[in-house]
Amino acid sequence: MADEPSVMEEALAEAQKLQNQEKMEENTSSENESDQATGPSLNTDDKQQVDQPETIEYRQIVDEQGRSYSTGKRKDATARVWLKPGSGKIEINGRQLETYFARPVLRMLIHQPFEVANRKNQFDVYSTVKGGGLSGQAGAVRHGIAKALTLFEPELRDPLKKGGFLTRDSRVVERKKYGRRKARRSFQFSKR
Repeated sequence: MADEPSVMEEALAEAQKLQNQEKMEENTSSENESDQATGPSLNTDDKQQVDQPETIEYRQIVDEQGRSYSTGKRKDATARVWLKPGSGKIEINGRQLETYFARPVLRMLIHQPFEVANRKNQFDVYSTVKGGGLSGQAGAVRHGIAKALTLFEPELRDPLKKGGFLTRDSRVVERKKYGRRKARRSFQFSKR
């Protein structure tokens, strides 16, 4: 019985030696691989250049008629927007802005991207909108105008992005569930 603890201790010691040897081998092999992968060692200046992310350069995208095109979406509405330099005329589905969107709040919504970009009355907008109601359609036109502005003048991307005009608003109507009257409204409960 006196032999058993010493045998156990010897086995543990051997196992630890083997583990240490394996770790040493892994370290030396990983150092060799990293040297081979990088080739000659880089200076600290080279490493700093590699770590910096490349800035994406946006360029102007226009068609042969000098217009930029974009699609905007909001709720169930989809707007196709063409933007070109002009006097600030906005036409939606063949009608003027004032007749299509009679409510001043909706017209203000559409003018917001131009105001943020300081380009009021400098672009003509022709748009076709389908689906949804008036509020969703106004939001879709606003989204399309903002995207088309960034395609026409890429330097406007930062102010429009900060204003939140380029982000698609993903909020849509929640679906109706079975066993309920609407999406969340339950049927009227009757105790008896």
